[in-house]
Amino acid sequence: MTVRTGTARLGPEERGTALAQMAARELDVVVIGGGVVGAGVALDAVTRGLSVGLLEARDFASGTSSRSSKLIHGGLRYLEQLNFDLVREALQERALLLQRIAPHLVRPVPFLFPLTHTGWERPYVGAGLALYDSLGFSFGFTRGVPGHRHLSRRRALRLAPALRRSAFTGAVQYWDAQVDDARYVMTMLRTAATYGAHVASRTQVVGFLREGERVTGVRVRDLEAGTELDVRARQVVNATGVWTDDIQELVGGRGQIHVRASKGVHLLVPRDRIHSLTGIILRTEKSVLFVIPWGRHWIIGTTDTRWDLDRAHPAASRADIDYVLEHVNAVLSVPLTRDDVEGVYAGLRPLLSGESEETSKLSREHMVAHPVPGLVMVAGGKYTTYRVMAKDAVDAVAHGLDQRVPRSCTDRIPLAGAEGYQALWNARQRLAASSGLHVARIEHLLQRYGSMIGEVLTLIEEDPSLARPLAGADDYLRAEIVYAATHEGARHLDDVLARRTHISIETFHRGLAVAQEAAELIAGPLGWGEEQVRREVEYYTKRVEAERLSQEQDTDQEADAVRLGAPDVVPAVVPRSA
Repeated sequence: MTVRTGTARLGPEERGTALAQMAARELDVVVIGGGVVGAGVALDAVTRGLSVGLLEARDFASGTSSRSSKLIHGGLRYLEQLNFDLVREALQERALLLQRIAPHLVRPVPFLFPLTHTGWERPYVGAGLALYDSLGFSFGFTRGVPGHRHLSRRRALRLAPALRRSAFTGAVQYWDAQVDDARYVMTMLRTAATYGAHVASRTQVVGFLREGERVTGVRVRDLEAGTELDVRARQVVNATGVWTDDIQELVGGRGQIHVRASKGVHLLVPRDRIHSLTGIILRTEKSVLFVIPWGRHWIIGTTDTRWDLDRAHPAASRADIDYVLEHVNAVLSVPLTRDDVEGVYAGLRPLLSGESEETSKLSREHMVAHPVPGLVMVAGGKYTTYRVMAKDAVDAVAHGLDQRVPRSCTDRIPLAGAEGYQALWNARQRLAASSGLHVARIEHLLQRYGSMIGEVLTLIEEDPSLARPLAGADDYLRAEIVYAATHEGARHLDDVLARRTHISIETFHRGLAVAQEAAELIAGPLGWGEEQVRREVEYYTKRVEAERLSQEQDTDQEADAVRLGAPDVVPAVVPRSA
């Protein structure tokens, strides 16, 4: 085993090496799925000393893990359902992420809970938040966020002047945390690769290798090259979220875990459309609605409805958008309109299927199963508790291996960029002076790359033109676009605009105004010619057009049909059943 120094890159050359390594020898474990749980499993397994491969059919985090509410939280509604264990577990994970594992990617965020009744509601909500705060303490850690506080209506309006005075009687403010969900997953995969894991995107599992009943590996199609390879492993972990049942069918027969998809739709509006210094949380008839600060924007969401249509590209309908606007406008003094909406995204929660017909009542707890020898399934859960899910899955892997496997240590493994982050943050003025960038740019870079900021600054030193912002998305430097391809595993234009950055939802043009420039920037590192640049821009344009049109449709079925009108730049294949 080669001991690496520095953080592993996930560029084109590294992808080729990873596939060659996976095909060359039997691994201890291969993970199917490059979302937050799959990435967590890969990191947990490799840091226990196991040899690990990870395969993702599309881009890393391209499913649920890039389309969440971008919150790290315990879940107030689970507290109301008396699910204390789930809340405690999530809040302990929140403290770990904030203070040790990823302080550069996870940060505290305040929320205002407007009260609408006099008398009973304040003590009821206050007692719940007091319990929420107390559950947030974990062994060896503080909460990592301030405690809640009660506010009169007048004091609440100072914090959130956008609220309509007649819509509430007072408020309670509490704190949770937020994360760039897609960036977190990619950073976790780079961390796993640094410890020796082999990871590759655009690699679809199309079948299982078997010796009698036992699963001994997977048949993989490299969607970029059109070739197939066998990856042999002593244990296979299925961490595919809403695709769990598909993988179970591929291995043969019905499995022990059944997942139902619940669609959550989020809107982005400019920060100046809602005058507030704090996030806001509102009750709805089914769940809660968040107004979340996000840079120069607000994220408003979410819905919670059953989804049985295309899972790769869940579509938001006009009804979804109107639902969110209606509920947030119930408390705003100046209502939002559809013209205020910069971006829209829809994600699917992988809920463990139960007796309830309402997705809002299905379990957010997770399940691990060993349906056939050599195969471990993990599903359910929530983003915040991915590490616990990963630990449980690798415990099941360890049980299936005929060797002693060390216990999980990921509660003590900082992600790439975390080590030294605070010192660099404290020295950001010096970094700005030495790099020639404004201190606001340095802060932006530190909160995206942490102590890996030097790798981005090196690109700028080598090519000063990369210090310029993108024309049409000036929150991001040109260097960040190149870095996405050279270091972060981006293979296509959509990977860069939708997940390594969030230009696709943070601009009114949805990324169309920067598509050509971005494609030309990544063409060199990815080895594209003019024809591939043209093709990437064309595919991205069609994707945006289809999404915009789908958001004008009245029903899920109509929205889904329109969204599917835009083909994928790298289409997945139809796998053959076992």
